[in-house]
Amino acid sequence: MNWTLYSVLLVFNLSYADSLCGEEEFSLVEKQCLKKHEDSLQPQLIPLSGVKAGDIYFYKTNKGRLGKIYIHQANANKNECTLHFDFETYGKVDFTRSASFKITNYLGVWDQKSINLDSDGIGRDIILSSKQGVLGADGIFNTDGSNKEKYDCYLETNRSGIILAGTINKGLSRKNLLLYIASIFLIGFAAFNIAKLIFDDEEQYKNSENIEDIKTDVISSKDGLILKYSTPFFRRYLNPIVNGLKNKKGIQQKYKKVLATAGISRLITSVDFYSFKLFSIITFPVLYLAMREGFEASWPLTLTPLMGVLGYIYPDIWIKSKADKRKSEIVMQLPFIVDMLALSVEAGLDFVAALTRILKKAPPSALLDEFEIVVKEIQLGSSRAQALKQLAWRGDTLELTSFCATLIAADSVGASIGPILKSLSGEIRMKRSGLIEKKGAAAATKLLLPTFVFILPAIVLIIFSPMALELIN
Repeated sequence: MNWTLYSVLLVFNLSYADSLCGEEEFSLVEKQCLKKHEDSLQPQLIPLSGVKAGDIYFYKTNKGRLGKIYIHQANANKNECTLHFDFETYGKVDFTRSASFKITNYLGVWDQKSINLDSDGIGRDIILSSKQGVLGADGIFNTDGSNKEKYDCYLETNRSGIILAGTINKGLSRKNLLLYIASIFLIGFAAFNIAKLIFDDEEQYKNSENIEDIKTDVISSKDGLILKYSTPFFRRYLNPIVNGLKNKKGIQQKYKKVLATAGISRLITSVDFYSFKLFSIITFPVLYLAMREGFEASWPLTLTPLMGVLGYIYPDIWIKSKADKRKSEIVMQLPFIVDMLALSVEAGLDFVAALTRILKKAPPSALLDEFEIVVKEIQLGSSRAQALKQLAWRGDTLELTSFCATLIAADSVGASIGPILKSLSGEIRMKRSGLIEKKGAAAATKLLLPTFVFILPAIVLIIFSPMALELIN
């Protein structure tokens, strides 16, 4: 099935790119398509009488840059010729303008107008002038014999080139037709394979649901909208592919810790996360193309593969951001929870009972979620040291690791943890205060740039504007 899908995408890309070259719609013409037909852009004379509103012309400037013209109005009569059009020249920075030509016949003498279509050029790319004679079907301009009294206005190009969009379209029509037929055939074949795959393995998928460790926690909007709505798709269609990879164990080891630190290991597995990355490779380009069409924007199609790359790295950026935010939240909550734990232990409760009481009384937080896991692990038979080691591994912060290490050491020698917890609370609180001060200092530094950019010019304007007005008067 994979080769079929790749073939469909390849044929569609070729067909779509070629069809854009001959499309009678100004906004759809792409630079890449014009480059494929650059040799067709030759210097020529175009009678203004044959130019009509809505025509699209492709051109090449004297500097070799490609562009397109959209005709708004074209009129030619015995004494006056007018032309109004929009043009866009492709370069490092696209050059888009509107232009108007008007030439008149004054006492038998016609003037002429010209324009440069480059943003940094001084030559004449297109000239509107009147000539005596007739342009033959062979492209030769005849001025002898009975043609002496025949005048017409012409668009003329010298070293540059120009061609009507429909001219290219005629040359592509047969090629595009064959490509579209091939595309339709491949789409039908791919749809058949996909439908066959879905119905063939439906029973197998249902059986696997009963065997595998399927997560029961529901993914909510706060866990990420993209993750929430894409999970059913990648679990259904991409997880079997990832499970069949040779480096499946490496994938599991790579993402296991970061998922635990971000607090979503109860929602998705490492296999789910890697499937999410593969799913994003497909969805990001599709969303980009859908938004491009929906907003009728002229965003370059060449960015489509980059959207696939962005889709692959987006989950890593998202999960790292979520993990960093959660670690910061744990550090901020740790002193309060340790204080409550110290009070409960000094009141006569053991460690697990104290944790259980805190879980019931304290408001929900990321740190309480971690302590809840600790209590469950101890109740299921893990030792306190093992549960605390797992807590330090999941939390991945210096403060939480120090807290767990101290408790493990105290437990190993049988020391009372009440005074130790009090001491730990003070140390963690001091570290938290230092972290807050550090963030405050960094915020003050970051505010300097906006201050200089926005406030300083306003102050200068207020101070010096009266002096400037006085000098003007």
